[in-house]
This record gives sequence, structure tokens and C-alpha cells, in this order.
Amino acid sequence: MRDGCVMVTGGAGYIGSHAVLALLDAGWRVVVVDNLVTGFDWAVDKRATLVVADIRDAEKVRGAIAEHGVTAIMHFAGSVVVPESVENPLKYYANNTAASRDLLESAVAGGVRHFIFSSTAATYGIPDAVPIREDAPKSPINPYGMSKLMTEAMLADVAAAHPMNYAALRYFNVAGADPEGRSGQSTAGATHLIKVAVEAATGKRGHVSVFGTDFATADGTGVRDYIHVSDLAAAHVDALNLLIAEPEQSRTFNVGYGRGYSVLEVLNAVDRVTNLNIERRLEGRRAGDPDALVADNGAILSALPWRPRHDDLDGIVRDALAWERKLAERR
Repeated sequence: MRDGCVMVTGGAGYIGSHAVLALLDAGWRVVVVDNLVTGFDWAVDKRATLVVADIRDAEKVRGAIAEHGVTAIMHFAGSVVVPESVENPLKYYANNTAASRDLLESAVAGGVRHFIFSSTAATYGIPDAVPIREDAPKSPINPYGMSKLMTEAMLADVAAAHPMNYAALRYFNVAGADPEGRSGQSTAGATHLIKVAVEAATGKRGHVSVFGTDFATADGTGVRDYIHVSDLAAAHVDALNLLIAEPEQSRTFNVGYGRGYSVLEVLNAVDRVTNLNIERRLEGRRAGDPDALVADNGAILSALPWRPRHDDLDGIVRDALAWERKLAERR
């Protein structure tokens, strides 16, 4: 067992629950703080301690930091639906930016030395060039991306003023599920393409909407960099090890595979894996959707021992499908 404890906020949710698994498997003690508004208590591995609380509840968060000897925080709690952020921006600035500010204050008060933040490729907006490097201009086109970028700015200021370093990990399109079937994406009404497609494959949806066929891509549909959630979780553990080894330095990394797939390529993969023909409904493109979002992952590959282990589109779909079937049995 490693010294210290990692607090995982939002650890009952999709990505957070996989990070909990990766940390526990690596020998860390873990305490999860989650208000269970979108997460599930059953998604938290029994080896971890669950504290049901909002991250804005300073008394409970600071109490958990002190009680468990928390030395690092992985922060996943927040709201993540881009169209909703446009319709209700104040919710996103409250749940993502203001709540992160309160969490950081509790972390500083509790002497937490390392902080890993769940950021997003949405901080780039519509990129000037693809693949996207970390030093590309940051011009979010929606409140979700801006709320995350504002939190990155807060982290930099806090790290400059206090004995804390941080890693901001900018995700691309997260998909799949734990290959051992221990966790997966469980939230109803999810908007992620692969989740939507496997729901259609299992009869939960009648079709999959394809938003736009006039993008500047090979087949006219949008291209995205899909990363398996277990690879993403492993990157968090490696980033934590780096922060511990280099306590005076903070880092920002893209986390993706550097390879993009179009919407139609993803749906074709679902057809291959399921031996079905998922109905596609062609609809107009959504405002602000970039033609392509693909990571330049050179920085993370250079700085960390992290290497993708699940970078196979059909494999990502198979894991997502297996979880969807397991979820159907649970319900």
C-alpha cells in the first residue's frame, strides 16, 4: 500500500469510477467524494471509502482530507453536457468553476500537495490546426469549455501561491468501459456517440442521429479522437506519480490517441461488432461543431511511461457493448 490517500471527486461517475479502479489496482488508498446527483454508489469499488457530499461542502471535504490523510486530489466532479451548458451557463459556472474554487480552498487548507484536474479538449474551441498541441490557442466556444479553462487558470494561480502542483489533463472523446466489467458509462440520456450507438444496438434507442454530413473530412462526418476510459484512467495514475516525483513542476497534457475516426466509421464499427445495421438518421450539423478534433499526444508520451493499451476502435465498442448489456441486466 502506498503512503497517503487520494481523494477522487466525482468518483461515482463514469470516468471517476475508472480512476478509482486504476488507483486501487496500483495500491493507493482512495476516498471518493460524490453527491450522487449523476453518479451511483454501486459504481464505487468496495475497496474505496465513499463520502456522500458536495465538493462545495467545506466541512465535509476538509474533514475527509484530515481523516484519511489525503495527499492528492483527482477532480472529476462537475457537469459535462455541452448543449446544456449553452442553455444553462450559470449551472456550469457554478458546478465546474465556482465549485472547483471551493474545492481548491479546502485542498490548500488541508495541505494537499498534488491536484489532478479533469479538463477537456473543449478548451481549444475550433482549432486552427489538427492534431492539436497543448500550446494551441484556447478559445472555447461554449460555457462548458470556458468553465474548464477558468479552472485551469485558477489552478495555475493556486500552484504559484501555495505548495501544490497540478496536472490538467485535456481529454478528447472518452468511450468504452472497464474490460473486466467493473464499471462503465451508466448515466441515462448520455450524448457520447459510442454510448448512444450501443444503446441503439441493445434496443434502448431506435436510431442514431448523424449531425452533419458536410464537414471537411473524408466522408463528410465529424472526426474525433476516441480514447478508452481505462487508458484515460491509467494516464491519471501516471500523472500523479510524476507530480510526486517533481513536486515543483505542474503539467498540462492532451490525453488522446492521435488518431481520429469519423461518425460513420464509428457506426460501422458498431455494426461489425454487433452484426447489426444501426439505423442512421442524417440531420443538420450543430452550431460550432469542428470538422475534426484530434490530439497531438507527443507531450504525454514524452513525459510519462503511459502507453495506450486499448487503442482499437472495435475493442472500445466491444467493451462499451458488454457494459450496456450488463447494465440492462441490472435494471
